[in-house]
Amino acid sequence: MSLKSSARSIIYQTEKLLQRVRFTSQPVALPILLGISFPKSGTHLLDQILLGFSNVAPYAKRLHSFYAEYEGESGVKRAPEQAIRWLDSLHPRDVASAHLFARPEAVARVCSQKFIPYFIFRDPRDVVVSHVFYVTEMEKNHVHHAYYQSLPDFDSRLKVSILGRPDAGIEFPNIAERFAPYMDWLNHPEVLSIHFEDLINDRAATLTRILDHFLTRVPLHSPRELILDSLESSINPSRSPTFRSGKTGEWKKYFTDEHKKIFDDVAGDMLEKLGYEL
Repeated sequence: MSLKSSARSIIYQTEKLLQRVRFTSQPVALPILLGISFPKSGTHLLDQILLGFSNVAPYAKRLHSFYAEYEGESGVKRAPEQAIRWLDSLHPRDVASAHLFARPEAVARVCSQKFIPYFIFRDPRDVVVSHVFYVTEMEKNHVHHAYYQSLPDFDSRLKVSILGRPDAGIEFPNIAERFAPYMDWLNHPEVLSIHFEDLINDRAATLTRILDHFLTRVPLHSPRELILDSLESSINPSRSPTFRSGKTGEWKKYFTDEHKKIFDDVAGDMLEKLGYEL
């Protein structure tokens, strides 16, 4: 472990200890709060909300860690064993975040008494639009940044975000194939599924669902309104390094008839399964 990582770990553990002292009436072995997200679907928004529980319970005030199935700069896909080791590294009262595939081994761990899991996703049509902006303009170290920059216009980049790059030499499949490994999270009641759009357009009701999912496992003495206020006040888009607009349905501004056709060709029944209108 590097000196920087060691110092970060010491600070994290110290903060957890202070939280434990602050909330002495709460049990020590509280479940891990885990935010699972499909990329470009509100990851940081969900992280901030889950960290809001630290205002009313002895949870960590910052993320323990973040896990992704692909290395950002190289695009190399991590081995399934790495995800399991990461899940096993988490401890009670941690808050963690992940782009995590719903492999059977991961599902077995996450859908256990050790975790309170949430899964956030977004209309895949908005995802591919967001992906273009992210790769082209916001993340210069992204493995596909140079390629996207080399393309002549937004329309051509959007086609790539929909269709993937099957001949790139690194794995980047089409949008439906990218979502497929996450789909099984929708089939487990232990995992609360959240549409990103609901957090934008009906936030009060969605925060209530997030709280109720938490309370099925952890009873809190604080009034419901106080807890909901803590979750709401924890949201701060300016602290998200990848936040761009936070709007919904923006794909309608960018999709041409050609984009709609190629999306429909690869998506199949994905939108229907995710609860979005065609």
